[in-house]
Amino acid sequence: MGSLARALETFFTAHGMAMATGQAERLAAGRRQRRIDAVPETLRPTVDAFAEFMMRSRERARRAGTRPRSDGTIEAALAILRDLAGFLAGERGKQDWALTDVHDVEAFLAGSPRARKRRLVVLGQFFRFARSRKIVLVDPSHGLTSRGPSGFTGATLTLDQQRVLFRRWTTGPAVHPHEALLGMLALLHGASSREVKMLQTADLDPHARTTRLGDRPHPVPLDPASWAVLERCLAHREAQRTDNPHVMVTRQTKSGRGPASTAYVSHVLDACGFPPRMIRCTRLLDLVNTMDPKLVAAAFGMDPEATMIYLADHVDPGRLPGPESRRRQTTG
Repeated sequence: MGSLARALETFFTAHGMAMATGQAERLAAGRRQRRIDAVPETLRPTVDAFAEFMMRSRERARRAGTRPRSDGTIEAALAILRDLAGFLAGERGKQDWALTDVHDVEAFLAGSPRARKRRLVVLGQFFRFARSRKIVLVDPSHGLTSRGPSGFTGATLTLDQQRVLFRRWTTGPAVHPHEALLGMLALLHGASSREVKMLQTADLDPHARTTRLGDRPHPVPLDPASWAVLERCLAHREAQRTDNPHVMVTRQTKSGRGPASTAYVSHVLDACGFPPRMIRCTRLLDLVNTMDPKLVAAAFGMDPEATMIYLADHVDPGRLPGPESRRRQTTG
């Protein structure tokens, strides 16, 4: 159904001149079925039964006048179960829900820390349903809390990956200037996507080769490689003949004065295969674990608590006194 047909349906049904076609319900049913079909075959019947259970619960809620689940809520729950089933079958080698244990659930939740709370709610509902149907003996999600590990759990780059990216952005002539700028500032200076997209030409000091980044209290000195990438980006901006004060100017923003859109910046690094956050976290993790976290927080304009999550969960053995030192301290 096209936009005109939907508009006509809304108009005629609102004025009592026609009955709804049920197009929205058919589309929602198709989305649910696609999520169920993506579940591995051995685990699919239970997910299908849970989907029917949620639909019956929604009808009861409608008749009772309470708040029923929306189509989006049901589809999101089925997507979570689809992902869990794929994780169990693909990475854990388990083809039966009864074999799922708490370690499997915890490993699945760790894969997406930000979605932990929502995922845990859905898994609790699903395993309670499965337990009532004697599909599982115990609920493997019972006892887990929505609060995940307090430390940093994201992915980071290896040294070899960092070297490949550095060579790509400093020697690759086919790389877009915006990709090279965002990548280099994130890789070497821990710059966020927002700091780069809000960067203006007035923030640059060509003589000192420094720049202002976001809320950082002091100008950031740029190394020769980063400055060369910045100059390349400025040349790209100059070629667009724009009055936009920002360094990163796109075809949509060259006629105005606003920054590049968040959607554009979030996809600038797609060609290199790594997201900006992952590259930035790699730099922050290295700085925090080799320097004082409070100094890093002061340099980046961050709260001291924000840098503490990047601390490694161990003490550098080189910073601990050896047995002889401890013995001398005791006898002295």
